[in-house]
Amino acid sequence: MTAHSETDISEPSPSGLNQLKTAFETRHLNELFAQNPLRFEHFSERLNQVCFDFSKHRIDKKVMDALIGFAAEQDLSGWIRRLFSQEKINYTEQRAAMHWALRLPAHDQNCPELASEVHTQLERMTVLVEQIHKGQRRGSTGEVIQDVVNIGVGGSDLGPLMVTQALSDFKKPTVKPLDVHFVSTMDGSQLSELLHRLRPETTLFIISSKSFGTIDTLSNAQTVRLWLEKALGHQPQILKHHFIGISTKPEKMTAWGIAPENQLKLWDWVGGRYSLWSCIGLPIALSIGMDGFRQLLAGAYEVDQHFQSAAFEKNIPVLMGLLGVWNNNFLNIQTHAVLPYDGRLKYFASYLQQLEMESNGKSIQRNNVRVSMDTCPIVWGEVGPNAQHAFYQLLHQGTHAVSCDFIAPVQRYNANQFTYAENADALIEQHHLALSNCLAQSRLLAFGNEALDPSELSQLEEYKQYSGNQPSSTLLLKELNPHSLGMLIALYEHKVFVQSVLWDINPFDQWGVEKGKEIANQLLPILNREQQDLSALDASTQGLLKILLEQ
Repeated sequence: MTAHSETDISEPSPSGLNQLKTAFETRHLNELFAQNPLRFEHFSERLNQVCFDFSKHRIDKKVMDALIGFAAEQDLSGWIRRLFSQEKINYTEQRAAMHWALRLPAHDQNCPELASEVHTQLERMTVLVEQIHKGQRRGSTGEVIQDVVNIGVGGSDLGPLMVTQALSDFKKPTVKPLDVHFVSTMDGSQLSELLHRLRPETTLFIISSKSFGTIDTLSNAQTVRLWLEKALGHQPQILKHHFIGISTKPEKMTAWGIAPENQLKLWDWVGGRYSLWSCIGLPIALSIGMDGFRQLLAGAYEVDQHFQSAAFEKNIPVLMGLLGVWNNNFLNIQTHAVLPYDGRLKYFASYLQQLEMESNGKSIQRNNVRVSMDTCPIVWGEVGPNAQHAFYQLLHQGTHAVSCDFIAPVQRYNANQFTYAENADALIEQHHLALSNCLAQSRLLAFGNEALDPSELSQLEEYKQYSGNQPSSTLLLKELNPHSLGMLIALYEHKVFVQSVLWDINPFDQWGVEKGKEIANQLLPILNREQQDLSALDASTQGLLKILLEQ
């Protein structure tokens, strides 16, 4: 591949968009809606369980046509084909980016060998999950495993944590209650609090690390190993009965002490932030069962097919990506809020922070030339009802332009579900309360004073008025279930890829993550008092180290 040479890829040239930018910088959504009563029909798309409404963006047909033209100039169609191949499009690391292969059906005709390899690992995971659910997996003393702790960081933590929380209503019944926990912080605070509540005899640890060399993860793993050995003794069966490893490095897992039968495989072509679909998703499968996990994969696969086949004007991830570029690069909206109106999606904004900013937080194009366009906006967010009492003041009356994604399920609290049967009516009313707030907030952000009762507007003081014109998308899911969540995550994955093509950057490496960790390793011997010379360091770091060494 020659994508790194200086001559193969030209500077992005957004034909026609700069002219439209001038007109739309001052156009208000009130005007756009008044001009087109069918605006929702023209600027919304449906795909199975998902409805994507993008009518509250400052666009018209000319803008969308120009954005699609820009995508064509950047050969988005060609790049989509390259993504769904085995080409090493992650050229700085000489790797393919084939997370899509993790959701291929078992008997896929286009990539049969790849599908077979993936499903071999899924079947190994299935056996393990079923053993644990049936109470056949026991600790070294013979007691049934009742707590599973996932030790990972980044994609090995955020993805499984987010999905497990989001699908908490789908928790699979087991012979004995099974709780899944997550530990990621290197300072040991999560682990310390958790170990005080767990019993060594009934706890299983999953060490999730693509490289099996991440110091955060291995430090936590070593601590729990000592915890087990202190309680249960230094016996060989402790490692065999209480640890599972997931990595691309079987030799490192074996050297650490994890038995081969307790090892699950990853591949170099799976980026960490795209890995929840792999055996890294073991905590998800333990929580919702393998049938639920396969539904999650099927939802993502449906979006993969849509992304490859739908025309750009009907292609939801393409539209999401184009709208983000329009807001970021032409309307100068540099920050994007993710606002789910469902408490189960409490970690979704955090997950997207990694997915988007680690992928597209880049400033060098594929031709090794610095970008001329701003790349990834700052992504942030919170569960909507909480956010309303926190930062919505800034969204509605502050000085910053912010784009937003509102996300909500249409249906919630089924009266036929045993858990909710007694309180179903009251809970359904609460869900309607959340939905009404979701729609009201996007309406007020878009239309400002026009969304208010005209009779009160004339008497409103200036500080009680609203400018509006803050763009937003609304994503409605028929309900939040494994299939629809798989669709939702894959939509955002492909949105990120679309934007990377338009910005001409590689979204699959993360060199900005690596160097800080290397410098930390250089400072660690000083804090451990194994090295005393601070002369090579800057004055600030020297001063801070001296304070730390006083203790």
